[in-house]
Amino acid sequence: MPKRALRQELRARLQAIPPADWPARSAAACRLLCAQPEYQRAETVMLFLSTPLEVDTQPIALQAWADLKRVLAPRVSFDQRRMLPIEIHSLSSGVEEGYMGIREPAEGMPVPVSDIDLVVVPGLAFDLNGNRLGRGRGFYDRFLSHPDFRGVSCALALEEQIVDAIPTGPADVRIHMLVTDRAVHRFAPSSPG
Repeated sequence: MPKRALRQELRARLQAIPPADWPARSAAACRLLCAQPEYQRAETVMLFLSTPLEVDTQPIALQAWADLKRVLAPRVSFDQRRMLPIEIHSLSSGVEEGYMGIREPAEGMPVPVSDIDLVVVPGLAFDLNGNRLGRGRGFYDRFLSHPDFRGVSCALALEEQIVDAIPTGPADVRIHMLVTDRAVHRFAPSSPG
């Protein structure tokens, strides 16, 4: 199935989930992620600030602060066509609505990519080979292929977002892990192409 059709199908799947189910299912996915050794070893965690049809990452941020970890969120730089990892200390102050209504840090100095131990990655769909389908802008693929990034990339999703196969191209970067509200999947790292 072409990426565009797959995106439409996944948006419909996510919209079909009753709004009342999202908080508990998001919390389950976040609890599962925070129980993993990859999270527990991480000192610096970068996570996306969720939109309504994404797993809510707020519990991870709150747990990470409680665990005395550094929490970063991406700020999109259109001039540079990349995401800048910026440290955040709150989910309400110092955060603004950016591109496509996605919340991001209002300001701050970028943290070196080499400092990031774990990146929590959004996406519309994932397969069990570690492929992800994002929004089509390539920001996460460019970020995860940065030569200084040596951390773990972990997608966070609901079980409905798993599909049989995702069409991939040379710029697509596979993730290391996928955590849903029900399961944890780990993938062998992709060899540099």
